[in-house]
Amino acid sequence: MLSELRTQTVAESRLPQVDPENVGFGRYISDHMFMMRCEDGEWREPEIVPYGPLPMEPGIAMLHYGQSVFEGMKAFRGEDGSVRLFRPDMNYKRLKSSCIRLCIPPLEEEHFLGGIEALLRLDEAWVPDRPGHSLYIRPIIFGTEQHLEVRPSKTYRLVIYTAPVKNYFDTANEGVSLKVQEKFTRAAPGGTGYAKTAANYAAALYPGEQAQQEGYTAALWLDGLEHRYVEEVGQMNIFFKLGDTVVTPALRGTILPGVTRDSVITLLKDWGITVEERQIGIDEVMDGIRDGTLDEAFGAGTAAVVSPVGRINHGKETLDIGERAAGPLTRRLYNTITGIQTGQLDDPHGWSRVVEMSAAAV
Repeated sequence: MLSELRTQTVAESRLPQVDPENVGFGRYISDHMFMMRCEDGEWREPEIVPYGPLPMEPGIAMLHYGQSVFEGMKAFRGEDGSVRLFRPDMNYKRLKSSCIRLCIPPLEEEHFLGGIEALLRLDEAWVPDRPGHSLYIRPIIFGTEQHLEVRPSKTYRLVIYTAPVKNYFDTANEGVSLKVQEKFTRAAPGGTGYAKTAANYAAALYPGEQAQQEGYTAALWLDGLEHRYVEEVGQMNIFFKLGDTVVTPALRGTILPGVTRDSVITLLKDWGITVEERQIGIDEVMDGIRDGTLDEAFGAGTAAVVSPVGRINHGKETLDIGERAAGPLTRRLYNTITGIQTGQLDDPHGWSRVVEMSAAAV
């Protein structure tokens, strides 16, 4: 695996410059990055180099036509000191699906996972050991051919880098607040909503900023056809507990198939809790909050883990959910997933992948 990997290390690590109390989300970047090039559909030249600027021409396809996909995943430090990845096989499958949708030649899974593990072995000291902290892993692939034709690039670059982070949302005291987006659309049927591509996030920035300016944490997206059915939050999939049933929007090609989403659904079924993946109208959500049948709502995502939703605004109406804090099911899911990720709990589904720190594993 990666037998031709070339490695160039930093002269001096930047780790001593990190303030572990204030890592934020991507404030500090680890020392090295893994890269590969793609030409004529073939991925080659794996290398690890010091993190730094990439030389590129102004005319490359990514800058003009948005041919770029990425992933988000984490490495966790266990109490025993080991480093674990959480369901990296699902991240690879999603990256491959995104590549196909954006006309990018997918790389092999062994290069994807092997590159990540080689990078973690080199920058192991960057994996935090503080509760609620982890090492975020960002693989990105983008078109690098310089041309002005509206067509796929013929050359690509993969870059994988890492950053110590804390949980994306600070929900220690209360849940996130969401403003229903009634005008703008994140994705439409037949589009790229299911792909993790930069364009989807760019389209969501303006409505997200509007929501924050009005005092909300993020926007809650509705479907692109009728603006009636709930789809997702910008940084996470969404779940609603209605009575004894948990409801989440079905995957219909317009929302991201989240790794944490799939994990939540699996755990709920393990616990004998009914899960419905279906269309759920915003009116049903608001009615459920009013009459008390909807007593918990939460988001699920790699960055967010499982985050309680405490308040939803729709039009002129703003409603609180329960005590605006994590309910018992939300807490149970959060504790179970983070417990599996850090090796504190059993892993019956084999989701965790322990990274072998021996160089012989490369």
